[in-house]
Amino acid sequence: MSPRAACRLETLGFEEVYDYVEGKADWVARGLPTEGDREGERRIGQLARRDVATCALDERVGDVRSRVEASPYGFALVVAGDDIVLGRLRRAALEGDPDVRAEAAMEPGPSTVRFDLSPAELAERLDRRDLRTAVVTTPDGTLAGLMRREDL
Repeated sequence: MSPRAACRLETLGFEEVYDYVEGKADWVARGLPTEGDREGERRIGQLARRDVATCALDERVGDVRSRVEASPYGFALVVAGDDIVLGRLRRAALEGDPDVRAEAAMEPGPSTVRFDLSPAELAERLDRRDLRTAVVTTPDGTLAGLMRREDL
């Protein structure tokens, strides 16, 4: 809610009013409850799968390979300790030198989509770019999961 809206609610007698400085778009993008037009609308962040393999920057590619083989995807996401998405290890990197660190082998800054997209919006985006998956993050880049075209 905007500062102006919070102030107005206080003048109307509401006692527990919080000023969410980041604004409505950030609120919705974080998957927080909404009312009005978007109330009850399914968002991809709620549907995202958490079965994608992840690794840290300093992990050896050889150590990550088995986790990727056990997952339904051919890649791993490189994340910081707080699950901030930093990069992607594609199949070619995983099949390379097993002693290379993820940081050296990763594709930095993979394309991501925000938590609050509707399934229809994501399907259109994936179709337009001829992609099968999308990495879903919160506004601060925290991994929410992965969406597959077939799950939409």
